[in-house]
Amino acid sequence: MNAGVRHPSIVESPRASASLLWRSEADTQTFAQRLAACPALRHSFVQLHGDLGAGKTTLVRHLLHALGVQGRIKSPTYTVVEPYELTGLDIWHFDFYRFADPREWEDAGFRDIFASPGLKIAEWPEHAAAFLPQADLEIHIAVCADESRQLTLTAHTASGMELLAGARP
Repeated sequence: MNAGVRHPSIVESPRASASLLWRSEADTQTFAQRLAACPALRHSFVQLHGDLGAGKTTLVRHLLHALGVQGRIKSPTYTVVEPYELTGLDIWHFDFYRFADPREWEDAGFRDIFASPGLKIAEWPEHAAAFLPQADLEIHIAVCADESRQLTLTAHTASGMELLAGARP
């Protein structure tokens, strides 16, 4: 871990969920590095929820860089999906903010992508909810009055439980 980086605090509830507070972008980066180190992430589906500007794409950028993706990580707001290939790992970053036509799901081959191995990350999953499989991990990001971020992480599968455990400082 980097010296001087404040480690976020996690408070677990009896369910498969946890709360997390990010006070800075360094906290986001630290979280992404911990999540990237979890082997279960390589074959998981992670959903990101939050208002515009909450930090969903920032989290994805830090996560993909922590996994080894080089160069610029762009938001797939207009393309709906950005694929990334690493040795032994395929990653698809979805942004369903502008998703409106259910035919696009089949035409774009999203069903095949979700049936294949690899990491799938979706921003604005509620816009394609009828088509998406159950997420392994859901991350809800809320912006607080002091600009910190309050997260709620919810695991829905065994892989999600491993990711939740990996999110601990």
